[in-house]
Amino acid sequence: MRSKAIWGYDASFMQACEKELSYSAENILAPNYHFYVAKKQNDVLGFYALQALSETQAELEALFVEPEWIGKGIGRALIQHAIGFTKNQGWNSLIIQGDPHAENFYRAAGGKNIGERESDSIPGRYLPVFEILLNKNK
Repeated sequence: MRSKAIWGYDASFMQACEKELSYSAENILAPNYHFYVAKKQNDVLGFYALQALSETQAELEALFVEPEWIGKGIGRALIQHAIGFTKNQGWNSLIIQGDPHAENFYRAAGGKNIGERESDSIPGRYLPVFEILLNKNK
């Protein structure tokens, strides 16, 4: 939530997003999810969450970096790790519903805008959807 808040969203917006941006122990243990945490000693720097959508496709459900680590390469390292993990699983594409403020970040990682999707948290708010194609030789 701290990472999302850096974009200047107000308290009511952040409260509306809380459920969508939270994960339970059930999610963390679910076989169709993969979580990865970037740490330095005992400090969490950021994390990502992937969800398998099918045998060929996964979705980046979350990628967040602690605010004091933004701009220091942690996000770039996380997205590259997520892409590598996705490739190793044999998935052909990675779908990302991104915050509009993160559009340049996902484009720099190889994401192509493939449309938009309505937010699960804010009705009437549409978010860009990106796809990173992987395993092109399969």
